Amino acid sequence: MVRNAHSAVQVEATRAAGTSRIGAFSRGLRRLAAVVGCVAAGLTATIALAVPGAAWAAYPEKPISLIVGYAAGGGSDFIVRSLAPFIEKELGGSARVIVMNRPGAGGEIGFAAIADAAPDGYTIGLINSPNVVTIPIERHARFSLDRLDPLYNLVDDPGSFVVHKDSPFKTLADVAAFAKANPNNVTVGTTGIGSDDHLAMLMFQRLTQTQLTHVPFPGSADAHRALLGRHIQVTSMNIGESARAREGDPIRILGVMTEQRSEQATDVPTFKELGFDVKMSSLRGLAAPMGLPPDIRAKLVDAIAKAVQHPEFQEIARKAYQPLRLLPPDQYAVELKSQEATFRAIWKETPWLK
Repeated sequence: MVRNAHSAVQVEATRAAGTSRIGAFSRGLRRLAAVVGCVAAGLTATIALAVPGAAWAAYPEKPISLIVGYAAGGGSDFIVRSLAPFIEKELGGSARVIVMNRPGAGGEIGFAAIADAAPDGYTIGLINSPNVVTIPIERHARFSLDRLDPLYNLVDDPGSFVVHKDSPFKTLADVAAFAKANPNNVTVGTTGIGSDDHLAMLMFQRLTQTQLTHVPFPGSADAHRALLGRHIQVTSMNIGESARAREGDPIRILGVMTEQRSEQATDVPTFKELGFDVKMSSLRGLAAPMGLPPDIRAKLVDAIAKAVQHPEFQEIARKAYQPLRLLPPDQYAVELKSQEATFRAIWKETPWLK
């Protein structure tokens, strides 16, 4: 009986030892599996980073902010709000492009916000020339052209002079004659110092040997409202904006600042036709902060290039009198650099801000 009991104890001890060894082995396998899983995950992440364009699958994971340095309602605001849905479509997935107005200082606040943004593809914006070129020339600006990466130009919009329909000014000659007889009594609204509107006013002033009173606004929509309210006498604004505005507002376009008559308003004479050799235009295009990752930049440029060619967008632009001039990144950058050299030379001889 004692021997049998002793044997039973030995058998049970042996069974327990075996179970313990099996449990330890099982736990070891689980640890090994965990280590292998971590290594595999790390290798997958490393390969994903090493493969060119791997980030494309993820971008954009959140809304893209599109900054406009002018108030809502003007030509700059209109063109990007019209284009945004087409960019979203070309980016695919659940991409969203949210237009944000940052008006002030002739566009400087908006341009600086673009330049200062993280170069991650989630902040782009509209830049306007000559403003984006002239502001750093005339003063110490919060941005510089070399901190902006031109992605695509959209519009090339010539300037015009506009008056209220009830204005006694029927022609540009009327404005010149009154201004000559009444120095500083003709008020001209623009989108800010150094803007194409302002430079056009100064060119007209120099040609006519008159002295006009400059009234800057955060955007062309604000200047136009001031004209309608008869708070100013003349608005210097782009023909795309003035041609669209006259469809419903009581205004008269006195002249357009082109060599040939504008397709947006073929009935409006050029300044040159009327004896005033003034030519001025504004480029409007999209830019990003310098330093975008190449794959994200390529995806953005590709989406914009396809969006601007969409027939529906081009029809919207045509109906809104927006004169498209589509320039890809390299051509756009060359155009901006050329303008910068031109305006630096002008500033050196005849500074427009004193």
